[in-house]
Amino acid sequence: MKLFVGLGNPGREYAGNRHNIGFMALDRIAGDHGFGPWKSKFQGELTEGRLGSDKVLLLKPMTFMNRSGQSVGEAMRFYKIDPADVCVFHDELDLAPGRLKVKMGGGHAGHNGLRSIHGHIGEGYQRVRLGIGHPGRKELVAGYVLHDFAKAEQDWLDDMMRGISDGAADLADGDAGGFMNKVALRTAPPRSSTTPKKKPDPKPATPTDPAPEPVEDTRSPLQKLADKFR
Repeated sequence: MKLFVGLGNPGREYAGNRHNIGFMALDRIAGDHGFGPWKSKFQGELTEGRLGSDKVLLLKPMTFMNRSGQSVGEAMRFYKIDPADVCVFHDELDLAPGRLKVKMGGGHAGHNGLRSIHGHIGEGYQRVRLGIGHPGRKELVAGYVLHDFAKAEQDWLDDMMRGISDGAADLADGDAGGFMNKVALRTAPPRSSTTPKKKPDPKPATPTDPAPEPVEDTRSPLQKLADKFR
């Protein structure tokens, strides 16, 4: 059994925030793959279903971001899930918007949700880092992540969510590379090989020299006759 965790903050006022992209990812997976209704369990919202041949639990902690580990720890203990079978979806400032990377283990890089999970289950779990970009200055980070995605960002956000849903079964099966390829096909689709190539402009015709002006014959009739018999 796998446990997919999406990080975010509870409440309608936070639903569209960049910090809630982890919740968005799980909502998309649940909706596209026919998971059951969300139930209040383990200080969070939980649903279960299947991705390919794998049984998967989806958990959205409702403890607010900086106490996410409480909910994750409870669910893991109840289902006897190892940290290596946990995958956490979270926002990542150090990746450009629309970029995604999968990582196993490592530090929390100052992310409050990961910091809390580290404190409850250790660092030996998988993460899906969902790029949201950086506002440029450290003092702007809090306001940036707690602000809704702009309208101009909706296209790449939707592409990323579609890709995550497409590759969810690969991720559950332990194929991180296959998962990332499915996301890449949505976020950076290859150009079609059947696209007609642009034809080169036709070579301009070389202008011809104008015909020479006829030269007036000033010879006398007698001279013309003499020239004829030369």
